[in-house]
Amino acid sequence: MKRCFPKRLSDGYLSFRGESFARERQRYDALASEGQKPTIMIIACCDSRAAPEIVFDVSPGEVFVVRNVANLVPPYAPDGKHHSTSAALEFGVLQLGVEHIVIMGHGRCGGISAVVNKSGPLSSGDFIGQWLTQIRDLAQFVEREGRHSDLEYQTHVERANVEHSLANLRTFPWIRHREQRGELSVHGAWFDIALGELHVLDDDSGDWSMLDGSDTA
Repeated sequence: MKRCFPKRLSDGYLSFRGESFARERQRYDALASEGQKPTIMIIACCDSRAAPEIVFDVSPGEVFVVRNVANLVPPYAPDGKHHSTSAALEFGVLQLGVEHIVIMGHGRCGGISAVVNKSGPLSSGDFIGQWLTQIRDLAQFVEREGRHSDLEYQTHVERANVEHSLANLRTFPWIRHREQRGELSVHGAWFDIALGELHVLDDDSGDWSMLDGSDTA
């Protein structure tokens, strides 16, 4: 059977070549010759509904994006094993010299939902289950009492997961040292898919509030 490249991607690529690429040809030429120099790194979920490039309306070369299931940042663990997100953090901070790291969670996250609803493994390997172990532990400390619905409880777990990943970021010595010297800032964000709203974490008070543009740097 002939294996055809997905038509949706073919059509999208042809549209990109004829419009976006043509319009930003000089930018792409510069990126190719000079390399990337983003000042912002985003750790986001691989959920198809919450793409940072769309949410933040950025151009090519502006943000360095890492996506994984449930936008997790594991703790610093230089044990010689496979650490994709840690490797990306190392490259973004030590090679690219980013000035901001944003961990962006989102509403109705499938990974968080699997933990909250105690879903079974998808395969015998249970890769997702192993990856989400730290969220499973975290969810036990998020109070269910007072939550008006399961979705509201899940939202609190999603935000607690962002806060936990921010704490894990600071276990990386070269991130912690740069933050202490004022060379790097870390931020927590949560995107509401249904409403298109972005909520950000106040690192001092621990409160979440919708971003309105009045408190940006």
